[in-house]
Amino acid sequence: MNPNPSLRARVRAAAENRPGVYAMYGPGDELLYVGKSVRVRTRLLSYFRAERGEKAWELIRETSRIEWKYVPNEFEALIREMKLIQNRQPRFNVQHKRKRIYAFVKVTREPAPRVLPVSRVVPDGATYYGPFPRVRALARTIRELAQVLGLRDCPASTPVFFADQLEIFRGGRPPRCIRADLGTCLAPCCGRPSVAEYDAVVRLATRFLEGRAEAPLRELEARMREAARRMDFEYASVLRDRLERLRRFRDELVAFRGRVENLTFLYRVPGFRGDDRLYAIRQGRIRAALPYPRGAAARRRARARVAEVFTTGDPGPEGLRPEEAAEILLVSRWFRLRPRERKRTVPPERWLQA
Repeated sequence: MNPNPSLRARVRAAAENRPGVYAMYGPGDELLYVGKSVRVRTRLLSYFRAERGEKAWELIRETSRIEWKYVPNEFEALIREMKLIQNRQPRFNVQHKRKRIYAFVKVTREPAPRVLPVSRVVPDGATYYGPFPRVRALARTIRELAQVLGLRDCPASTPVFFADQLEIFRGGRPPRCIRADLGTCLAPCCGRPSVAEYDAVVRLATRFLEGRAEAPLRELEARMREAARRMDFEYASVLRDRLERLRRFRDELVAFRGRVENLTFLYRVPGFRGDDRLYAIRQGRIRAALPYPRGAAARRRARARVAEVFTTGDPGPEGLRPEEAAEILLVSRWFRLRPRERKRTVPPERWLQA
């Protein structure tokens, strides 16, 4: 039996079958659920047909008020739904509900830079790569990359002394960690590498993170073959697994970086009853949403806004909030699952010249 007949009657009388985002409220105006649909009326009425014990039935039983807002198209509904869920954390939502932690790779700005997995970006002058959704897997892979290349992973407070500074410190300095003794770190803590030697390895790491270097993979492969030649098959197996993880990570980096950089364009989306929209998307983030311009005056206004979006400096991921990282991944997934939608996109320079 329908647990809320008066609410159903209101939906039947007032809701329309058009794209939109809806919100269900309970006692005390608690936001219970946020959803989206390209046919709001049909979607809302489906909740009232749920059987007792189903999640939809429990939701409607607790709902005292439903509000909905129409949007021009499914794309905008998807983005708005995600942002509302992340900001309001409705009790009945599952998808998008947690403010998911995204991972970044950080190359620090220090005398002896480190390559670190981090879960947030701050304006500290470091270089960041990401976002990536698999935090634990990234941490393990970056630790292995640092060991292969010999980059330090000690605390930022650890003093560093390069070989070309040793004349200042007579007698040198002892290593401050076991990695230096094992040979998996260049050990700038005790003056082993020169500034140039360490910087060269950092540049190699950044090229690897940009998908432009194979040296770390070749180094691991050589170590694996040497271990097998010594008949140390257990260690060779460890190196083989490490090599495979770095290869997968390299492939993911290249693929993801390419997808994000490729998500820079103007995207025209047909809307309900001719309400077409123009989205200015730069590196996977929606920087502006405009009614599609019709007429010379509207075109001039839109051209000015588009030029502002694409000609101003882009900070990259610096200061990126979790919901912005989620937006990049959501936009990337939208075009990956709907490759035909790319036909509606135009490079910004071409649109501005038209």
